[in-house]
Amino acid sequence: MIVLGIALFALGILVSVCLHEAGHMGTAKAFGMKVTRYFVGFGPTLWSFRRGETEYGIKAIPAGGFVKIVGMTPQDDDVDPADEPRAMWRFPVWKRTIVMAAGSATHFMLGVAILWGLFAFVPLPDGEKLNEQAPRIDQVSPCVKVEWEFDPATGREKTCVEGVDPASPAAQIGLRPGDVITAIDGQPVTGWDDLTERVRAAGGREIAVTYERDGVTETKSVTLPLVERVKQSVDPDRTVASITDADLERVGQLGISPVIPKSTAGPVAAFGLAADQTVFMFERTLAALKKFPEKVPKLWAALTGEERDPETPISLVGASVIGGQLFERGMYAEILLLLASLNFFVGIFNLLPLLPLDGGHIAIAWFERIRSWLYARLGKADPGRVDYFKLMPITYVVIFIFGGFALLTLATDIVNPITLPF
Repeated sequence: MIVLGIALFALGILVSVCLHEAGHMGTAKAFGMKVTRYFVGFGPTLWSFRRGETEYGIKAIPAGGFVKIVGMTPQDDDVDPADEPRAMWRFPVWKRTIVMAAGSATHFMLGVAILWGLFAFVPLPDGEKLNEQAPRIDQVSPCVKVEWEFDPATGREKTCVEGVDPASPAAQIGLRPGDVITAIDGQPVTGWDDLTERVRAAGGREIAVTYERDGVTETKSVTLPLVERVKQSVDPDRTVASITDADLERVGQLGISPVIPKSTAGPVAAFGLAADQTVFMFERTLAALKKFPEKVPKLWAALTGEERDPETPISLVGASVIGGQLFERGMYAEILLLLASLNFFVGIFNLLPLLPLDGGHIAIAWFERIRSWLYARLGKADPGRVDYFKLMPITYVVIFIFGGFALLTLATDIVNPITLPF
């Protein structure tokens, strides 16, 4: 199942990349530019056909795709004289901008479409319904960690270790996944928040837990430990590393997590939810791009044997492996969320104003336009097009940096991959 999941997720990535290139091709053709080739994959051609002036085909290495638009730069030396009027660089800057941005726009539209379909038709956890019924247990923790600790290696709160830390009260009385907590000390439990509040307040004393299993009701008593936990009043967006002693308190803990009820939003409500999630993913992606430089040492440390920080970047191979793990666990909603986030990331990354990325071509086109406008206002002759050959050293540096980062990420995903903690 995991191999099938990896293959399906990788196929989803390949389809999105091919749609990216189709975005370039479709807009170029719409404006009258000449498109000579559209291929899925790289390397030797396995199969192709020609329709009109464009050759379509499949190549041997399914690692992406490409489209050939005649005259993407003024320095292209393979433009037939008959095609000169249709060379891309001859078209107005706004048309070239649309063509170059169409790839990223396709990623954005695909990401939004995935999110809309997810919210419209897939049953998703609905936390608001946790308080509408007695809580059903999803997982029982085998132990509890009495003292709250931060783990610098993972950037997360340390978890308990079975056999080292004390057994959880839930484990002591034999609670199991699927049990429904119906009462505490004889008082009915109305929902998860009600249960949480009463358990936290009962730290250090014995309580009676009433639960239902397979239609049979039982009551067992257990003493709740006083454990150190983050106060509920602390902003949930605070990073774990910023938690101080003033943010902690001692409360009771039972050691269970609830089954979160699921619901679908429907096609209409899904538009708003998809829009909100898109904004959230854009913000997270931009924040992640800013932190890329500080992630390099952590990737290198993981490659050389240290514990892998789950917040470090992953390659497309690593993403496919995680997709396979999610598929194996039947977590299809999470697969769609991951695929949507990858589309947003690729779309934003491609718009960075650096060659050879699409954003680099857009930046040069507008630099030429603004420079021509300024020269005209100053009464000087138009300096003409930018010479891409003079920019090649910078382009090679960009390729070297991003290529090295990609290889480092890929190697780390192979040697020390991120695995799901559940």
